[in-house]
Amino acid sequence: MNLSFFRIFVLVIFTIFIGNTLMAQILYDFNTESKLENWFIVNDDVMGGVSKSKLFLDYEGNGVFKGRISTLNNGGFASVRFNCGRVISKNKKDIVIRIKGDKKKYQIRIKSNRNDYQSYIMDFITSGEWETIKIPLKSMYASFRGRKLNMDDFDKNYFEQISILVGNKRNENFELRIKSIELK
Repeated sequence: MNLSFFRIFVLVIFTIFIGNTLMAQILYDFNTESKLENWFIVNDDVMGGVSKSKLFLDYEGNGVFKGRISTLNNGGFASVRFNCGRVISKNKKDIVIRIKGDKKKYQIRIKSNRNDYQSYIMDFITSGEWETIKIPLKSMYASFRGRKLNMDDFDKNYFEQISILVGNKRNENFELRIKSIELK
């Protein structure tokens, strides 16, 4: 085999590998044609609460997660979950979401296996404007039912579910517009 050809071949393979490692992977890009069948709502009614929420598309094609949090009956949270299939995160560092919130605090959550009891979470506060929020995977900590667990922070090679939760321990309306979710 020609040495020049071999060098070019190795360079191309290396470039593809490094490019795929550094490139963003779009987990979900909302648009007017988006199908929401892999998204589902989980509110505090699973524990007797009465909070309400929904996910729908606005006229621009943004996902809109909207509702009312109630602390009645020991409630106080609403969430939207996306079963994304197995997403390889081994060479990625951040979850990046493009959102417009309502100046409230939210959580992003991932589950390595969607049937795990624990989620890996990180809080973020929205500004009221369109913004890009970067969540470092290695900073996401294990939690179950609002309690931090004595486990390592996220160090898995993949995850299968991503969620956004709101639960600020008060009665309030909320609205979060989501344009995209990426893994970088």
